[in-house]
Formats: sequence, structure tokens, C-alpha cells
Amino acid sequence: MQVARIHIENFRGVKEATLDFANHAVLLGDNNTGKTTVLEALDLVLGPDRLNRTPPIDEHDFYLGRYAPKTEKSPPEDQGEGNTEELAAKNAEAVSPHDDADADAPVEEAVPKIRVDVTIIDLSEEQRNRFGDYIEFWDNKEKKLYQEEGPEGIDEDTITPALRVTFIGKYDPEEDDFEGKTFYTLTLAEEETPQVFSKKDKQVCGFLYLRSIRTGSRALSLERGSLLDIILRLKEVRPQMWEDAIGKLSSFSVAEDPNLGISGVLQSINGALKKYVPKEWGIEPHLKVSNLTREHLRKVITAFIATGDGTHAAPFYRQGTGTINMLVLAMLSKIAEDKQNVIFAMEEPETAIPPYAQKRIIHEVRTLASQTLFTSHSPYVLEEFSLDETIILSRDSAGALTQSQLLLPDSVKLKRYRQEFRTRFCEGLLARRILIAEGAAEASAFPVACRRLAELDPAKYASLESLGVCVVDAGGEGSIPDMAKLYKEIGKRTFALCDLQDAAAQAKIQTQVEHMYMHSEKGIENLILKNTPSAAMERFCDLLQWPADLLAKFPNPKNDVANALMAYFAKKKGDFGIAEYIAQCSEAEIPPWIREACAHLKGLCMPPPVPAQGGPGAGDIHGGGGDEAL
Repeated sequence: MQVARIHIENFRGVKEATLDFANHAVLLGDNNTGKTTVLEALDLVLGPDRLNRTPPIDEHDFYLGRYAPKTEKSPPEDQGEGNTEELAAKNAEAVSPHDDADADAPVEEAVPKIRVDVTIIDLSEEQRNRFGDYIEFWDNKEKKLYQEEGPEGIDEDTITPALRVTFIGKYDPEEDDFEGKTFYTLTLAEEETPQVFSKKDKQVCGFLYLRSIRTGSRALSLERGSLLDIILRLKEVRPQMWEDAIGKLSSFSVAEDPNLGISGVLQSINGALKKYVPKEWGIEPHLKVSNLTREHLRKVITAFIATGDGTHAAPFYRQGTGTINMLVLAMLSKIAEDKQNVIFAMEEPETAIPPYAQKRIIHEVRTLASQTLFTSHSPYVLEEFSLDETIILSRDSAGALTQSQLLLPDSVKLKRYRQEFRTRFCEGLLARRILIAEGAAEASAFPVACRRLAELDPAKYASLESLGVCVVDAGGEGSIPDMAKLYKEIGKRTFALCDLQDAAAQAKIQTQVEHMYMHSEKGIENLILKNTPSAAMERFCDLLQWPADLLAKFPNPKNDVANALMAYFAKKKGDFGIAEYIAQCSEAEIPPWIREACAHLKGLCMPPPVPAQGGPGAGDIHGGGGDEAL
């Protein structure tokens, strides 16, 4: 069983999205892009325990928090002069052209609804038998429902049986509460009362959503929906222990020993109570262990685990986070072994887990499950997925969530991508803004310059980290266009940083980036040494432990400071030599071009508030394809 497609409307930060999944997939994107929202949406549709929550959704689950329709009324006739055309335009937009009602009548919007449609394929024989009346067919090649009239086409290898289910959530003004149910999609259009996709139906589907915090904290409890509860259900074990446990707890009274003092206080309360009310109202207050209900016991019964070499046991949730996560993995393997056809959706499996264990988790879960859907920020997790299993998500300001697939340019071979994934590609895939630097020296020096300037004048400058800008070393000026194109095509904002280029190379770079920062020197070393004062260079010389070969050539580096530092920078190229130099400079000592570039990049990533019509600042620089100054 697999989820082939999910369509989301008005859920959390997503106004609309349609995503297609492979057999296994990892969802990538910067924080707050919508990765968790996608998994939560799947849980609304397929999670057997989500709808036990009352209500299953709330105000914050609706896009922009809008859960009730807005009603617009035509304004009174006396609105003053000067607004006639604007008011007429608003009224024209509010009233449908097909509406025969009076133009002055209230116009009510449709009730906002959360809707999530899921298409499930690769159904087992048990699932096909259970859902037989609602089975449709899915074209894997065309990524759409197969709706041809003739039945012959369903024998094609690309056509597979499919089940569509839909969650609909809305606000009920009469009950002043929220409601949400899952239905067979096929019945929504055909029946006045659509067929509900029940909890038992969802259990047959076998969807498990594993949140690192919530799942681990209650994995070995008997709460409904916990991993232990799921395992017991799969094995059809129904522990008939509640009456016995409640009976034993009922007979055990806490703190009856008079020496403790508690029983005496309770007796005095009982005596005072008898003075005012008859015994039928309540007598004999005493302490018990729990509330003595099944639901309360489900929450308080907890597994204990011995730690270290001794026999002392502690609650499992008090173990280390890494231990809890590995415990969750062990329980997942049991669920998969028992069910054989299960979808795992898992958030950040790398939490508190060393790299080797991260890889093991991914490998084991992929082996056990019919489909796995992960979110992650770990290169050790991401490199376990192929290019077609890597889904890059991006969300625009209007709430439209889209997916992209990573397509390597000709200059980046698959072997290079894999070899350099951790050092060159991973961070860029996880960021929203990418600065493609020409080489290692630029990639190390420019972030340090931005950080140093931000420390000296935070109102004017900002560090690349605070701007959400990731620096990627292109490995040479010739690779800048292809590297920028790679990230641009998956929805990233791209910038370039390089030294002087000829016209042809400059044009190639500009077509792939939002803005190109190109200085007028050949080599960043020349830019630094020609545009910083001697005092800064001499001070840096005093801070260095000069390599022996350079001391032999420059016995007193300060006597020929520019050439000595050029030799040092050449020796330390790509080894933070220039970055160390900039880190000890004052704002005035940092080259003007670098200061201007840092300030300009901040303006692009953190633009100032737009002033009122035509006010000061309306003509601020925008990040076009590169200008002469930068």
C-alpha cells in the first residue's frame, strides 16, 4: 500500500497543494515550509486515532485562521463624495454576475473547509476485498485516474487499483464547534449522505505517523494510539485487566497510618462535614491511588526499564532521547512484521541519534514498510534517498505549496553529487536562499565578513545565518551558472559571488541568479590587500604564527607586508586565511565593496517596510540580474 497523491486545501499554512509520492520519499525544505503540515494532513485522512480527538481540528488548523465565512453588505447610500467608483467596484466583486438577488442584499462567502484528498495504490488483497465497492484505477505513468470507458486498458502495467479517501473539516455555527470526518471520495458526488471511511477502515490501511517528541514520550504506555497499543491490537490481545486492577487499587487506601498525620486531618474534616450536611451528601474522605477509571489507568500505566549495570528501573520516557528513539525503532519493526503492509510517516529520525544509527533506522524502516515518508535535516539521512525519492517543497506567500525534483546539470555528474553531498549540496537543499561563491576562499571569507559587520553595526548589516542564506562553494567560476541553475529550478532564491568576469561569463551567471556580486579584481586576495589599510595588515601579521617556509622568504613580514600576506593567503587558500584576516578588522578597515555587498544582500533578504505612497525610500535597489556597482 502506498500514497500516490495528496491534495490539500485550507490546512494550516497551505492554501492549496497537490503532491505526488514515490515508493519512498524524503521531504525537504526550510523550516516553516510545510513538511509537517503534509504529514499532519495524511494523518487526518488515514490516522485511525486522530479523529478520537474532540474536536479533531481547531481554529489554528484553518489557513490564515479563517474558519467562518465573511459577510459583506452594501454600504449605506450616504457615503460621502470621492468614494463612489471604489465602492461600486467592491460591490461588483462581491456580487456574482449570476446572482439575481438584490444588489443591496448581504453577500455571504462559502463556508471555509479543510479538505484533504488522498489516493492510495498498491492495495493488498485484503484491502481490495474490503474496499471493493469504492475501488477505482490509477494511471501511474500519467499520474491521474484512469477513466476510459473500455475496461481493456486496466490490464496495462501502468494501471493499478486505487482507493480515494477525503477528509473534510469545517466549523458548525449552530453547535459553535468544529467537526471533521473522512469519507470515500467516490461517494461525495454520488450520494446525498456520503459513506464514512471509518476507524476500522483506517486500521486496515495501516498508516503510522511518528512524531519524534509525542511518539517517543508515550511509546510504551497503554494510551490509545501508542505503539504498544497498536502492537496489542495487531496481535488481537485485549488485556482483561481493568476490573482486577481497579479492584485492587480501590482496596488500597493511602496514608492510613495515624503517625503520618494525614488520616487525623481527614477525620476532623469528616467530623466538621457531619455538622452541616446529612451523611447522604458525603462522608469519610480518604485518599486513593488514582481516579479508578480505565482511561486514567491507560495514561498512568507506564513501562519501566533498568538502566546501567544495576537493577534499578526508571520510567522508559526518562531514558536518553537516543535510547527512546531506538526503542521506537524496535517497536516499529514489530508492527511492520505483524502487519506486513504499512506506511510509515516519520519526522526527523536523526533526533539525538548518531550518524551510523540514523542510517540504520532509514535502512530498516525502508525494508519493513511498503512506503516510508520522512522529513529530515540530516545529510546522513538524505543521502540514503535517490534523486527521484527526494521531494523539495516550497511555499509562496499565497499559501501554494509545490514540489520540485532535483535535476543535476551536465557539469554535475551523479558520482560527484554523491561524493560531495555532505560538503556541497545538502545545506543548499535545506535552505531558501543560496549564495553561490566562486571558490573556497570566497565561501569562507564572505560569511565571516557579514558576521563581523553585523557585530559592529547591526542596524546596517546582518549575518548570513540570520538572513537564512546558505553559502555553496561552486568549485570554480565556470561552475557558478550550473550550480545556480540547479538551486533556482527547485524554487530557491539564488545569488552569486565572484571576481571580475568577462562579458560572456557574466551574462551566463546573471541569467541564473537574482543578483550577482562581482568585484573588479582578479582574486579576492587582491580585493582585500588593495583596499585595507597597512595598520590592519601589520596587526594581523603580529597575530600569526608564520609558516617556516614563508619566514625564510619574508624574515620580517611587516617590512613587505602586502607581498607577505599575499603569499600567506595563497598558502592558506580555502583554509580560512582571508576569513581570519577580516575577523580582526574594524568596519572602516573592511573593503568598501564587501561592506556594500553585505548591506545590499541584507536589503534583498530583509527589505525595509514599504513607505506610504511615494514616501522616502520608494526607490530602493532591487536584486536584478547584477548591476555595475556590485
